Amino acid sequence: MSEASAGRTRPIPRKYCVLVALATFIADQTSKLLIKSSVASGAVIPVVPGFFNITHTENPGVAFSLFSTSPSPLKTFALIALSGVLLVAVLVVFWRARSLAWPTGLGLSLILGGAASNLADRIRYGEVLDFLDFYIRSYHWPTFNVADSAIVVGAGLLILDALRSGS
Repeated sequence: MSEASAGRTRPIPRKYCVLVALATFIADQTSKLLIKSSVASGAVIPVVPGFFNITHTENPGVAFSLFSTSPSPLKTFALIALSGVLLVAVLVVFWRARSLAWPTGLGLSLILGGAASNLADRIRYGEVLDFLDFYIRSYHWPTFNVADSAIVVGAGLLILDALRSGS
């Protein structure tokens, strides 16, 4: 999965991977800054009524509010440590591969940029700002942010590439 397989797709230049990760980090941090400075905490702004709101939610848990209600005083430290370990694991995979196929390199880059941005927030604030709220009637998807989206899309690209290559 991590190396370009048998000419299936040409390798992605590492500089593009770095640019994608950096752009993801900047897009997430900028969007959170805009929400933090212009939307009151807890506020809900309908964008597409019945489908999409912008909200200002502080998430002390992980993606999609998992573990956000845990009362453990070690939760923030544990989440920072886990995020750091996973970030290092992605970096190791990224740098150890001689070359990366486009889907793999792009997927790892999106995961790297998103994870780094959420980790930076967790270190600075002890929580992550979520603001994208999609729903249909009373069924709400957990509120998320640009970094969460990048991580999910990146993981999807890795899975699709693995399925496509038969790994």
